[in-house]
Formats: sequence, C-alpha cells, structure tokens
Amino acid sequence: MSWAITGTGTFTSLGMNKDACFTAFCNGATGNHPLQSFNPNQFNLQRAYEILDREPSQDVKARATKWLCAAINEAIQAAKLVPEQAGKLAILVGTGLRELRSLELWWSNGQPLHVKELHFGEAIQKLTGFQCPVMTFSNACAASNFALGLAEDMLSLGEMDTVIVAGCDSITESMFGLLDRVNPLHPEYVQPFDRHRRGVLLGEGAAALVLEPAQRAANRGVIPSAWLRGVGMSCDAYHETAPDQKGIVRAMVDAHCRANVSPADIDLLMVHGTGTILNDQTEALAIKELFGDQVTDVFITGLKSQIGHTSGASGLIGVVTAIECLNQGRIPPTLGFTAPMAEAKSLRIVVEETRIESLQIAQVNAFGFGGVNAVAVLERAVK
Repeated sequence: MSWAITGTGTFTSLGMNKDACFTAFCNGATGNHPLQSFNPNQFNLQRAYEILDREPSQDVKARATKWLCAAINEAIQAAKLVPEQAGKLAILVGTGLRELRSLELWWSNGQPLHVKELHFGEAIQKLTGFQCPVMTFSNACAASNFALGLAEDMLSLGEMDTVIVAGCDSITESMFGLLDRVNPLHPEYVQPFDRHRRGVLLGEGAAALVLEPAQRAANRGVIPSAWLRGVGMSCDAYHETAPDQKGIVRAMVDAHCRANVSPADIDLLMVHGTGTILNDQTEALAIKELFGDQVTDVFITGLKSQIGHTSGASGLIGVVTAIECLNQGRIPPTLGFTAPMAEAKSLRIVVEETRIESLQIAQVNAFGFGGVNAVAVLERAVK
C-alpha cells in the first residue's frame, strides 16, 4: 500500500525552504565554509557545512528547533493541513543530537536554558496549533528515515490518520571534536564514492513531510507530491560505528519487499554517501550485491557532497529532495567527484552537472551508528 505525501519542507546550509534548496542543489552549489561555530584554533578540521543564520563566533541556542519548526511549517502549508482535518495526528521527529548544542552553550557560555527547551514538543505545538503527541527518535544518522518507517506503521495499523514526519540536527562542539580526533586525514569537503575521499564533515539542517492515506488526501482535495511505497529497516548491531554490508543489504531488500519493487524498478538512488573510507566502500558493495546487472542503470547522487552530513536529518532531507527530482526530472550532481573508488567503478554516479531524466521511482538510503539502517522507496505522483 502506498501513502500520500502531501506536503514537504527543507532547511539547509543552501536554503531556507524546499525550492531554494533544490535550486541550489541543481546549480551545484556548496554550503561548505570556514568553521564559525567554534574556535578553529582548537581543531584540525577547519571547515563545515553550517547554516549561516547568526554572527560568526556568536552561537545561539535552539537553532535546531528553529529549523525544525520552519520545515514543519512549510510542509503543513504545502499540504493545506488544518487541525480540524488532521484526525488522529502525531508528529515524529528523528534526530541524532536533539538540542545538545543548546546544552553546550549553557555549560560553556552561561546561556540561560530551561530543561523543556531540550525537547521539541512545546515549540512545535505552539507553531502548528496542533495539540498532538510529539515523539522524538534519536537513532543516529538513520533517525528521520526511521521515523518515516514508524509513521508508515502507524497509518497501516490505523493508530493515526495523519503523521507529520520531520528530522533536524545542528553541529555540536562535542561531535565535531569527536570526528576531529578520529579522522586522521582532515578533509576540507565531502567526496562521496571518490577515490580520493578523506572523510566526513558535518552539516546542519531540517526536513519535514506530511503523510496520510490517499483517500484522506482526496477528501481534502489535496494532490500528493509523491507516494511513499515503503520503508525498510534493519538493526544489525554489528559495530558501534563501522557499517555491515549484510545489514545494509537487508534494509534495502526489506524496503523493496514493502514497496513491491525490484532493483530494476529503481530509477534514482540517493545514497548515504558519507565520504569516509569504510562507509562508502561498504555501501557501494551492498548496492552492487543487491542491484546486480541493473547497477549500471540506476542514477546515483549524494547530497552530502553539497551540504555535508546533516546527521539525523540527512535521510529525510534526501527524501524531500528525491521527491523534487521525481517531479522535476532533474538529478543534482555529486560534487568533488574526480575518479571513482574501485568499488564504485560500475556505479552510474551523476557528476559535474544536473542530469535531466524522466524518473518514476527513487530510493533513499540512510545508515547510522550501531547498525541502524532505514531505506525509503518513493514514487512520483502522476499529475
């Protein structure tokens, strides 16, 4: 069964709404800048994909909440959703770090903070006017796609009539420092699947969508922007940080089964593509294992080359962008790609400039620490 996606929203280092972001993606823009949130003299890494919405070196609290609310508001407006039409409604938020940056600013800079500001619920309810449950899932970098899978389950079981799914993350000093210490190569930008990739850099952003049954959307007179065909998951618990090829394949197979598609049906693959040595290698091998002879037919792109790794928000940012790709017939390029790594030589990676293609079905990969994997399959809504 397919579910109607009736509204979407995005907020990244390349734009404050869905249209601005997608235009920037297709123009091959980058959100990569010299580090501003923290003192660069304390780190080897000197660059990040930050949202430049405050004065340099003057970080402020609750920025992740601000972006989250903006993306949700954009999705709600696009879906023309009002409280009296929502029925039983829940809002699911996937995030890696929630408002950890606000906690850091309270601890290090003395910025006032109340414990309720560490949670998203009150801010979202105040913005939307929907007095409904707000549930947060911190499932590493697969969090927002994981939330999308839970939303699908809630609708299938009749527990909810409508679900707003969202994801957000801001760069925290502690996570930035962790990556700085464990990455020996100190990359300046992210190069997914490239032979010369040096590692990952963090990004910031948020995304949201409204998910509801097709009949409910029809009754409201709203035309879906896309169909969610299915979300596949796995939790292989293989390693704290290292990926497992079997677990990734299992999540993709689960997604295809739930969506009732085969690898030959996938036109576009939005890869997780972190630009790290092991993650890119494992994901490429998993893709080749599943797609087999069809691997040369599917178009592949990686958004992290333009906006960095947006952690828990990355999956849903990919979903919203894939919907635009399906509807506009445009595939943004993967930046920084000079030569494929050995495992990616047979992959059809879109590079240099936007590709114009007729697309019907897209797959979006999201993989997280601890082996939490969530893969979404989407279909273009015929208009």
